[in-house]
Amino acid sequence: MKQAFTLALLLLGLMALVLASACLGSMDIPIQDVLGILASPPWDAASSRSGQPDVQAVIIWDVRLPRILTAAAVGAGLASSGAVFQGILLNPLAEPYTLGVSAGAAFGASLVLLFGIDFLGFWSLPLMAFAGAGLTMVLVLVLSQTAGGFSSTNLILSGVIVTSILSAGMSFLKYLAQEDVAVIIFWLLGSFASSTWSELWLVCAFLGLTLIVFMCAARDLNLLCLGGRVARSMGVDSSRTRLFLLLAGSFLAAVCVSVSGIIGFVGLVVPHMMRLLTGPDHRLLLPASVLAGALLLLTADTITRSLLPQEVPIGVLTALLGGPFFFVIFRSRRMRVE
Repeated sequence: MKQAFTLALLLLGLMALVLASACLGSMDIPIQDVLGILASPPWDAASSRSGQPDVQAVIIWDVRLPRILTAAAVGAGLASSGAVFQGILLNPLAEPYTLGVSAGAAFGASLVLLFGIDFLGFWSLPLMAFAGAGLTMVLVLVLSQTAGGFSSTNLILSGVIVTSILSAGMSFLKYLAQEDVAVIIFWLLGSFASSTWSELWLVCAFLGLTLIVFMCAARDLNLLCLGGRVARSMGVDSSRTRLFLLLAGSFLAAVCVSVSGIIGFVGLVVPHMMRLLTGPDHRLLLPASVLAGALLLLTADTITRSLLPQEVPIGVLTALLGGPFFFVIFRSRRMRVE
């Protein structure tokens, strides 16, 4: 009952925040006008009775909604991936970036920005970021397999090795960029300023499919958290399940990174926060993390877009908010143990 109330509260909070965020911006729009615009189809609301474009409707449908919903979807994706990674790797510090997903995406995006790769127009950057993240994940799995299998230790160490190599490559690309290095750094810090409906549908498609996979495997994930021996005794193929969930979570994180840049701490902090409210059962933890991740990232994006005098890269803001918060969670857990 308490968990159901928590999920309902998170859902209502997310819906309220979406409406509030749609009202706020360089032009404040009253809530009644926002509701009226949302009640009308975009092709009707985009023009007024006089035949001129309705400025408020254009702002809501073409500017704010794609950004708001993309921020929420990316937050949901990163948080759910973090919850799964922490369960698979049995490591409280695990998140989508632990295995080098962010470093691979950053390397792919940097190649596009540095060399002006434009073979698919607007989609070149997200596609290369996704390809970089995907290839990094494959490389981590290969290294882990050659080191003795997909154990938590092998996967994390392989991720550290690949991340170190890619970080060195990133430093070299920044050196080559010289005066254009600011463009690369700005992308690495994360932003939703150029979000589009196409990017939103891409993230939502991967998010929906991956969440179905996660929820279907939630029971097996609970057993994996008890240890490989217990999971095998209950009929779970731990290696295959771990690999399958690892790939699903990594590709979801890769899609999120490819449209938003690198945004840290969401996948790390949110699962810990929700575990305090729902407990360790992934059948509740996963939907709670999805809603809380969307809430956290949308809150950060709304603050940086509407409330600060100048827009700050959202990756900087999530680090400023998430770092101290994670320290509080870590300290409270340590005090309970002692």
